[in-house]
Amino acid sequence: MEKNIVLGITGGIAVYKMVEVASRLTKENFEVYVIMTEAATKFVSPLTLQAITHNPVETDLFTPPQTYDVKHISLADRADLVLIAPATANFIGKMARGIADDLLSTIILATGAPVMVAPAMNKNMYNNPIVQDNLNYLKEKGFTIINPASGYLACGEQGQGRLPEPPVLVEHIEKQLTSDDFEGKKILITAGPTREPLDPVRFISNYSSGKMGYALARAASFRGANVNLISGPTDLPPPLGVNIVRVETGLEMEKEVNKVASDCDIIIMVAAVADFRPEARKNKIKKTGQESLQITLNSNPDILAKRGANKSEDQLLVGFAAESQQLEDNALKKMERKKLDMIIANKINVSGTGFNSDHNQVTIYTPNMKEQIPKMNKRALADVLLDKIYNLD
Repeated sequence: MEKNIVLGITGGIAVYKMVEVASRLTKENFEVYVIMTEAATKFVSPLTLQAITHNPVETDLFTPPQTYDVKHISLADRADLVLIAPATANFIGKMARGIADDLLSTIILATGAPVMVAPAMNKNMYNNPIVQDNLNYLKEKGFTIINPASGYLACGEQGQGRLPEPPVLVEHIEKQLTSDDFEGKKILITAGPTREPLDPVRFISNYSSGKMGYALARAASFRGANVNLISGPTDLPPPLGVNIVRVETGLEMEKEVNKVASDCDIIIMVAAVADFRPEARKNKIKKTGQESLQITLNSNPDILAKRGANKSEDQLLVGFAAESQQLEDNALKKMERKKLDMIIANKINVSGTGFNSDHNQVTIYTPNMKEQIPKMNKRALADVLLDKIYNLD
């Protein structure tokens, strides 16, 4: 169902970031309505945001509405969520005291929707006891406060006070609007490849990007779960609200999995752990003119099989199978051998899916069920898979 987002933009230098926020939300099929204070219009033209959202940008409480309604009431009722960003110290003070002297502050008092506040200002202003008292008061009244990022500030100083980057703000919105059907569940997810060193500069690895595991961690966190993500080497940013531990090798991943697995309700093993590790050499292997090189490989621990052998009756264990042939036969054997409650299988030789792709096409197997899932974006697939896991629980 389409969601309506009201973006309340106040007069800080970070207003320019809200152009990208509005664009990202619009592309993700949110209906976006922008309200700007007079000060905000000094930084970015309302016309820019109107062109991006395809909706009129409101700036004045007293301009006649385009339809016969009371402007601040209709916008307040329409909103599924209100985000105030950047939120200046001045506007935060107005919200905390219930002042309604312009369109945006009036809408905040009139709406029943969740209100999120993203402060952005000089670090000394942000840390001022009065500003902190106002933010704490808003928290007590049910407002969600998005903490500012640290870094270079417009004033030339370094510190906390930056408006978070647009993708982060969009993630906060999406998480706020997602159902919390996994609330109270503890979920462990592994993701990415492992790297098994040959020598100080070389390693054995695979093509896994970690995208599927990270998408599952993101979706589970958004749906209320307490998520531990154990990740091999990837270039992906950590999902919002997820506890992440980064590892390199299969042995390191096994160690971290063992630390938390027994306390989890659901374990989803997505990582492509190398089956073998070489006997690593202390010094770099040098060219010697020889035509071949012999490397001794030893088996890595089978983390998934060990979890299957040791899982409790009330735990769910889910594995993945990436196969190049005999998909169903190999997947079913793996599910039985490793005592899995569910296995998600995909062919690695299908163009545009699987390793290092944004999409996947899988078949889900349980001891009593088989279901083919069509090709889709991994973020969408993550929610489909969690729905199936939820119905197993």
